[in-house]
Amino acid sequence: MAKYKLTYFDIHGGRGEPIRIALHAAKQNFEDNRISFPEFGEMRKQFRFSAVPTLEIDGKLITQSNAISRYVGKLAGLYPDDPLQALYCDEALGAVEDLTHYCVQTFGLKGDELKQAREQLMNGRLTTFINGFAELLERGGGQYLADQQLTIADLKLFTQLRAFRSGAADHIPADFVDKLAPVFVDYQNRIEAEPVVANYYASLAQT
Repeated sequence: MAKYKLTYFDIHGGRGEPIRIALHAAKQNFEDNRISFPEFGEMRKQFRFSAVPTLEIDGKLITQSNAISRYVGKLAGLYPDDPLQALYCDEALGAVEDLTHYCVQTFGLKGDELKQAREQLMNGRLTTFINGFAELLERGGGQYLADQQLTIADLKLFTQLRAFRSGAADHIPADFVDKLAPVFVDYQNRIEAEPVVANYYASLAQT
């Protein structure tokens, strides 16, 4: 049996969360190596491309969150076999990753500079992507993004929406997504209630 070690920040969210959920869903024992942001600053040169998450498989280092997500999604049965549905899944994974990139550009800013950057994000890229995700959901049938069932793409989008709707992002109102695309209120509730997701968060509460 392969030995897995996932390294990511010690947070509930971000690029590492869908991977953690999928590994848990796959019933794969893995080392959940959670690091702080200061630790990452000290260690980042140790990581290929100076970024996390990383996944070690029998000691071999793998990078790139979407590549890792697809791999663990297949382990968990959360990645489509059908080529077209896999394409739909990949499109959504890539779009969430692109949005994450734009959001990360505002990290570290403070005061008026942060407020201005977040307002610009809401008036531009964030609105474009949320509307685009709504189109992907409609194409997928209104319940899931691809394959008429839960996929790793849903886990990635769910994680991002959950962060926005929690109000954790300064200067982005918690109801911003709700007003722009109300469909995501039910969507987030649906994904959160999926057994693999609910079981993952229940397991965290027990530790």
